[in-house]
Amino acid sequence: MKTYEKLFQILHQADDYVNGEQIAQDLGISRTSVWKAIQTLEKEGVVIESVKNRGYRLKAGDLLIPQWIEQEAPIAVSFNPDCQSTQMDAKAGIEAGAAADTLYLAAAQSAGRGRFGRAFFCPKQGGFYMSLHLRPDLPFDQLPSYTILTAGAVYKAVKNLCLIDVDIKWVNDIYYKNKKIAGILTEATTSVETGLVTDVIIGVGFNFSIHDFPEDIKEKAGSLFEQEPPISRNELIAEIWNCFYESDPEELFYLYKQHSLVLGRQVTFSQKKTDCTGLAKDISSSGQLLVQLADGQEIWLSSGEISLTSW
Repeated sequence: MKTYEKLFQILHQADDYVNGEQIAQDLGISRTSVWKAIQTLEKEGVVIESVKNRGYRLKAGDLLIPQWIEQEAPIAVSFNPDCQSTQMDAKAGIEAGAAADTLYLAAAQSAGRGRFGRAFFCPKQGGFYMSLHLRPDLPFDQLPSYTILTAGAVYKAVKNLCLIDVDIKWVNDIYYKNKKIAGILTEATTSVETGLVTDVIIGVGFNFSIHDFPEDIKEKAGSLFEQEPPISRNELIAEIWNCFYESDPEELFYLYKQHSLVLGRQVTFSQKKTDCTGLAKDISSSGQLLVQLADGQEIWLSSGEISLTSW
């Protein structure tokens, strides 16, 4: 772990100011090195208060620490400080022969994309963006519904750490206080020779503590925390993947349905260039949405075929 990362952990865990001399002794470095580490943290957007004869105190912001996440969750972490897209990083890792169960992580993205190639807001501070590479080697019809399981894991992690209930909009969005705070994008690669799905990439973009959104999305986009967060991004990231790997899939599916924003409500959707309206009645284990149309007919909708326009 780098010196500035160790320093951040000291400040994050402290309840008050920490004397610079004590930090130097604890880390086995000089006071000059402490000051350089402080400057590095400030360049990363961490706000540190310095008071003469008292020391340093973490005031705002946090730092993504890959090694800490690896110690707390059953994954390897590849961090990219100059990331275009963590999905692209994961694909490059697959091509390079990187091991599965690797999380490609970034504090910001310059070319992030969501479902149907839509661009989304990725500021330099306050969010996190990650893509997990799995290697299922299964026929397509035997694949778990990774998007649903991930959404359930996000709900459970937030609840475990913060006692906050978030909501889930079918099929891949996380909402809090009626605003979108996270999105999930799952992509798969199939082998032509075997017909098996060899690789899956689960991408998650999360608004952790973002306060300023562009005018065109500020009424729709939100953040998990509006004030100083009581937890770090590292803690939430590790807990999400702990929940994903260690929870019973049936529990995650239950949480997904229990906290659905669309079940029991009228939804409008576009299918084959036609607008349709119906009552959302159920979600299958494979992620399809059961909708009852006005004439009583029930149809199953696939997330790859339609997009909800109102709910």
